[in-house]
Amino acid sequence: MATVVIMPRQGQSVESCVITELNIKKGDTVAAGDTLFSYETDKSSFEEKAATDGTILELFADEGDDVPCLDPVLIIGTPGEDISALIAELNRTQAVDVDTAEIEAPKPAAAAPAPVAASGDKFFRISPRAKNLAAKTDADLAKAQGTGPGGRIIERDINTLLDAGYTLPAEKTDDAAETPQPAVAPIPEAAEFEDIKLTNIRKVIAKSMHASLSDMAQLTLNSSFNATQITAYRAAVKEKSEQLGLPNITLNDMILFAAARTAPNHRSVNAHYLDDTIRYFRHCSLGVAVDTERGLIVPTVFNADTLSLAELSSQAKAIIKEAQSGSINPDLLRGATFTVTNLGSLGVESFTPVINPPQTCILGVNNITYRVKEDGSAYPAMGLSLTFDHRAIDGAPAARFLKELCENLENFSLLLAK
Repeated sequence: MATVVIMPRQGQSVESCVITELNIKKGDTVAAGDTLFSYETDKSSFEEKAATDGTILELFADEGDDVPCLDPVLIIGTPGEDISALIAELNRTQAVDVDTAEIEAPKPAAAAPAPVAASGDKFFRISPRAKNLAAKTDADLAKAQGTGPGGRIIERDINTLLDAGYTLPAEKTDDAAETPQPAVAPIPEAAEFEDIKLTNIRKVIAKSMHASLSDMAQLTLNSSFNATQITAYRAAVKEKSEQLGLPNITLNDMILFAAARTAPNHRSVNAHYLDDTIRYFRHCSLGVAVDTERGLIVPTVFNADTLSLAELSSQAKAIIKEAQSGSINPDLLRGATFTVTNLGSLGVESFTPVINPPQTCILGVNNITYRVKEDGSAYPAMGLSLTFDHRAIDGAPAARFLKELCENLENFSLLLAK
């Protein structure tokens, strides 16, 4: 019996996914466990594997298509199996997209970027690949018969039009334009370059960061603290971690711990700015900025202020690993009330981190430099850069948070005792 493979829903907040790679074509034979296609949300990537043996009897989507979650992508069955009733049922149950493009009559005096043909008030659904192919080949969409779910026009429908010769008439050219022109000197070739299409996650990052800087009144405060105690504590834990059964607690873990314990004491720091409302949170859910091959991802340690240092360290490492794998659950990429981003390991001494809306703050962690005391002795100083939304927080409250955070880190053993 034929099986319909749908686009999975990865997290409650995900409405659609983009097919990044299609590993099969119609007529291919697959075995259970074979990868059918790869797809991504705005932050994570996944693979869909075949649950059964069979043959690809129908494909409803192409690479690059943004497919709504739970919509059909393909059908697996046995060769020669009649799936016409199944496709008809899918077409009946598929919701009609009211936001689709309308086919308009072409105007001879104006060129359109994507040629279309008159079809009264007819509406159509079309996949991105099919739309691009139609634009390149002047296919007459008015004669297209969509074979995708809900009558959606897909790439093979455009190829059917072209095979039948249904293309739009070419625009007439001026006779003068056909007059041979004298030869000109060849234009030198441009310098070598490579164009790489933006990934979905890169587009999301770009949109989010631009919106953040455009919509917020962002200001950054820079400070530093004496890192003698946390570096000594780190060395002691590292030496005894195996004996005591402790995780590998890093300096970053200790900063996360201190930030999570300090933020709830300054409610405007641990908040969301929502147009005409500020939402204050009782607990601090930490966003941890992670550098991945696909771009910056910020997973969340929920209620981090309720965790012990060992628990926070373990949870932070787990979500960082998931983020770097590219298959993190999208539900773990939301809900943060305060974010920490660490560039200290890259030698950065000071920077201006950009806030993740609707949060009101983000803490940048810098590297350790050595400074000299009045008595001539040197000490390790770690820099912190706090960017805050001046719409929600004034400079003095933001500075008070940063001051308490530095004090807690300088006296880390006392913070652990609280």
